[in-house]
Amino acid sequence: MRAVPPSEILPLIRAALREDLPQGDVTTVALFPSALPAQAVIRAKHPMTVAGVAVARTVFREVDPRLTIRSAVRDGSSLRAGAAVMTIRGDARSLLKAERVALNFLQRMSGIATLTARFVAAVRGTRAKILDTRKTAPGLRVFDKWAVRLGGGTNHRCSLSDGILIKDNHLALLQDHRMDAGLACHRARDRAPRKLRMTVEAESLDQVRAALFGRPDVILLDNMSPTRVKAAVVIIDGQALVEVSGGMTLAKARRMAAAGADFISVGSLTHSVPAADLSMDVAPLRLNPHRRRRAG
Repeated sequence: MRAVPPSEILPLIRAALREDLPQGDVTTVALFPSALPAQAVIRAKHPMTVAGVAVARTVFREVDPRLTIRSAVRDGSSLRAGAAVMTIRGDARSLLKAERVALNFLQRMSGIATLTARFVAAVRGTRAKILDTRKTAPGLRVFDKWAVRLGGGTNHRCSLSDGILIKDNHLALLQDHRMDAGLACHRARDRAPRKLRMTVEAESLDQVRAALFGRPDVILLDNMSPTRVKAAVVIIDGQALVEVSGGMTLAKARRMAAAGADFISVGSLTHSVPAADLSMDVAPLRLNPHRRRRAG
């Protein structure tokens, strides 16, 4: 699994820390004027696919490079309820400063990875791949799409620059030019700055037929029933890959895969996913009394 390079995530982590600590942690500083050795353990509170371990480690390192961090699991692992994710030792003040930002990333990313893994399991045994969308939290797309990969999904376009996707609004604006989906494909291919994968959306079987004239790489069947998708797959007959989208549920995804879809786009993976439930418990780290006697 390709990890996101530090150069991409550090600015986002630093921005999150500035947001949470604009003038430091006033409560912790007021209660603990000097260093207090402590240990924190982050645990999963329900079964999940964990994601964001590397991000959380970076958060703690940014707050205090002297912290000792031991990861109990790797990103993408399946966890049972109560399983430890990581243990962090060091100054309790640093642990408390980093806690919320580290957990925010871990909880959101693990929620995305967990839901993605459920969709991937729903279509197992078929050729269908689960895709994400650009319906991500503003500014957090790199983390959201990383979490999808950790859950076994596949990233769609990461930005509007990554591929040509002719959607219903594009086609509506081209109506005055008497340009259907097929002609739109030809125009986009002729004018695009470089060779990119081309996808065109179709909402009816007539639009599917028109789209084929444009020789797209992918035809996106939007809000079609599994029966209509099966009919569209027959019409397309291998001339393009088939993607489906629209109100996708686990049960619906399985039916779409059985109907012949190559790709299933699921916006809910990132736009409305429940955060996974993880907690961090902190306790004082007392010195070994035997070690203290020897030191004396």
